[in-house]
Amino acid sequence: MSNTSKRSSATQAGPAKVEVGSEIMTVRSNRVVANNTISPAEIVISSGKIVDILPKRNWARPSGEKMLDVGDLVVMPGIIDPHVHICEPGHPAGEGFTSMTQAAAAGGITTVVDMPLYCCPPTTTLSALDIKLQSAKGKCHIDVAFWGGIVPGNQVELLPMLKAGIPGFQCFLIATGVEDFPHVCLHDLHVAMNELQGTDCVLLFHAEQEPSDSLPILEDTTEYSTFLNSRPDTMEVEAILTIAELCLHYKIPCHIVNLSTAQALPIIRDARQKGAPITVETTHHYLNLTSECIPPGGTYYKCCPPIREKNNQEQLWEALETREIDMVVSAHTPCSRDLKDLNSGDFLKAQAGIASLQFGLPLFWTASKSRGFSFHDLVQLMCKNPAILSRLEDRKGSLSPGMDADLMIWNPEKEFEVNKDIIHHKHKLTPYLGFQLCGEVFATLVRGRLVYLNGKFALKPQGDLLVTERKIPTRISSPYY
Repeated sequence: MSNTSKRSSATQAGPAKVEVGSEIMTVRSNRVVANNTISPAEIVISSGKIVDILPKRNWARPSGEKMLDVGDLVVMPGIIDPHVHICEPGHPAGEGFTSMTQAAAAGGITTVVDMPLYCCPPTTTLSALDIKLQSAKGKCHIDVAFWGGIVPGNQVELLPMLKAGIPGFQCFLIATGVEDFPHVCLHDLHVAMNELQGTDCVLLFHAEQEPSDSLPILEDTTEYSTFLNSRPDTMEVEAILTIAELCLHYKIPCHIVNLSTAQALPIIRDARQKGAPITVETTHHYLNLTSECIPPGGTYYKCCPPIREKNNQEQLWEALETREIDMVVSAHTPCSRDLKDLNSGDFLKAQAGIASLQFGLPLFWTASKSRGFSFHDLVQLMCKNPAILSRLEDRKGSLSPGMDADLMIWNPEKEFEVNKDIIHHKHKLTPYLGFQLCGEVFATLVRGRLVYLNGKFALKPQGDLLVTERKIPTRISSPYY
């Protein structure tokens, strides 16, 4: 993926020259990952949908249709990342829709779901959702869906936002650092969940809450251990206990974002055994970075919850193997050098967040293949389960007739180094600079459109905004007291 190794923006494939930005009618590969097989197949596309997947013996002879024949490259469903932070509208210096969705396309991601808090206004009202949709129009290189937010007092906005087409809401049990997106208390959650009973929405929880016995920070704040000690595992454990109880009581699907501590896994396991519809994600940084390796002043490693010890990381990997953790996401939060307070190196003052969206696939594949994870595991953890969470499983997340023709084409054997020249995020600051990774994306198709090809993007953004008006059951909600 280096600039020196990029091929031209077109490749001779099949009977016609295929240009980036064009509509593809057929994709052929010797390694197509569909259902439980990896085999030679021809994917036939019409009107943005997969209409057939043909085994090699049934391949039609090339016609005048535009065909992409990628040989031994792997063809899989496009990745869905349900946890990204887009700073538009309201923050022109931050990550916007154009740069974010280009970086996603270069990483084989065909759909992202935007979180509600780092834009202005935050997506906590129907009018704010409308402003966000207007801001995104015509700028997205891939498909984008949107989460709403729960904050104190906005319960009357929840059903109208659901009806407008969002799949669910995120909330925080601890201060967010964003003035217009305050955290909720237990009363707020009861009010909101009472309002949302009977709908098919999901609630996303940033699962940290203030410890009951917090102590003043006296250590050197440029040392990562100081920050780590300020946000112990117990903050997540206590929050997830609260979430599990609410989930069991209301039986509303609840999803824990950013799980960093393995200590909470028994709570989740117990809640599921009791019938709680609870799911959980972890992130690339918790699976690839450890607290022991973070240098003094390395505030670009700061995220919340924090990156923990190597032993904890191993337990997260084990939980992925047993599917106690349902999916792996980026939680992409790009920050400028100023926001990361690099001059002082103060971990307590720096903004939290790690940029990784473009490199999620190779980060996961590099770390997981030696642990025995397969292409099918990758599809389950980064395509199918995120599609279910985002209420998109009827059209995205797998390769089968009737689904959107969202495809990722990549070389799982190709190695490359992460450097600033290949990063398409607006802000290039990331702890992964210099990493040697395995797995390079060659092409990305969104609904049959070739939006990315070997370092080049379509000139015109091809993405859709995934909001479809839904019917909400009519009912009289009794007030919560």
